[in-house]
Amino acid sequence: MGRIEGTDRSVAGYATPEDAPLDRTLRPAAFAEFVGQTRIVENLSVYIAAAKQRGEALDHVLLSGPPGLGKTTLAHIVARELGAELRGTSGPALERPGDLVGLLTSLEEHDVLFIDEIHRLGPVVEEYLYAAMEDFRIDVTIDKGPAARAIKFELKRFTLVGATTREGLLTGPLRSRFGIQEKLEFYPPADLARILARSARLLRTEVDEDGLRRIAERSRGTPRVANRFLKRAADFALVKGDGRVTAAGATDALERMGVDAHGLDRMDRAILDAVLRHGPAPVGLKTIAVTVGEAEDTIEEVYEPFLIQQGLLQKTPRGRLASPRAAELVGWEGEKPKGGAQGELFG
Repeated sequence: MGRIEGTDRSVAGYATPEDAPLDRTLRPAAFAEFVGQTRIVENLSVYIAAAKQRGEALDHVLLSGPPGLGKTTLAHIVARELGAELRGTSGPALERPGDLVGLLTSLEEHDVLFIDEIHRLGPVVEEYLYAAMEDFRIDVTIDKGPAARAIKFELKRFTLVGATTREGLLTGPLRSRFGIQEKLEFYPPADLARILARSARLLRTEVDEDGLRRIAERSRGTPRVANRFLKRAADFALVKGDGRVTAAGATDALERMGVDAHGLDRMDRAILDAVLRHGPAPVGLKTIAVTVGEAEDTIEEVYEPFLIQQGLLQKTPRGRLASPRAAELVGWEGEKPKGGAQGELFG
């Protein structure tokens, strides 16, 4: 993926290789430890309890929402609460039907198969998945031409947990086969502060309440980003302070990382600046991508959800519009977004 010079990807909710050890250390192991997303947690708890009382496999579960909100964590918790094994993979990793068949036939009764980025499944693999989800069988064609024959594999009853950051890219037939569909939302600062307090205990990091609050307010409503910021703030506190993360220390660390008081980084501001510069008419995603030097997918998946949620950006059929507040935050000195239709869009 492209990037502009000086952009810090620390605000991205997607996991990086460096995040893996941190995620494993901080990942809650049960619903009781999971902070936030209260409605979803309560719903899943009820569905799991009911399935266990009936002695049935849990209905297939689709978890959607921006990256870093806890979809993978919830998949692991679902498996643990069911007392089942979890087998994990991702949409891009399932390149051939044989890859899927190998996974499905290895599952035991009521096991959980977790497919991350399920919207990136290839159409052929997805077709095979339909029968597996609905009828718990899969038919594999061997050879070609006159010698071709189909072999039927009967599968143990399992639960598929799919995670996606792009629910709109899922095909209708695949989406309809999920009996449970839940969408994760960005976390309020109060929930993030509670998550950070738990993380600080596990990491044996001293953080005062104001420091937790300061990090939570700038973490874009995303636990993975908050935990990443906590670790970086702890680094600065250890080297440049007494090891304790304070509000002042957290602010200094975040500003060094290019994150401002509103949780915006350099790329966020560049995107808003590009929309304002090419406005006041709606601006196409391709134009924004060329202007800021970033891939269209990255802008749409990593940056836009937060900017839209904050009321700084609006997606319309003709392109993107910036709000008057966006102009204020980036210090835009050109023509300000006008009222009328655009003003109504932003309330």
